[in-house]
Amino acid sequence: MKRGLLSLLGLALVVTLAGAAEDKITGKCPVSGKDITKDVSVDYKGAKVYFCCPGCPDAFKGDTAKYASKANQQLVQTGQATQEKCPLSGGKINPDKTAKVGEVTVKFCCEKCQGKVAAAEGDAQRDLVFSDTAFGKGFKVGK
Repeated sequence: MKRGLLSLLGLALVVTLAGAAEDKITGKCPVSGKDITKDVSVDYKGAKVYFCCPGCPDAFKGDTAKYASKANQQLVQTGQATQEKCPLSGGKINPDKTAKVGEVTVKFCCEKCQGKVAAAEGDAQRDLVFSDTAFGKGFKVGK
């Protein structure tokens, strides 16, 4: 009886932890740069952009253009958007031509596009790949 109860409790713990892991989302708030939570989001480009707190969505909605590259990057990082083409040229991607942009590995069509992004740093690098124009060329929202 005791062994059965312990087994049942162990199973319940595993199921609870697995459910918690599925609910976890990682990324940075496009407004504050802090860790995001699934509890605070707004609809954006047919997906959801997540924030750190209830105050940030209003700032985001007030100037979405200012936060677009950060929001677009988050869509990719959270798996809501996938890369289909080179974000710089719109050309076919070469899986051997990649660069890490924040927490996202981005593929490019050629060494020239890859090199341009690899040479940039920080916000400039993110803006090259995830600006609205680049995002429109290279990524698609949805699975």
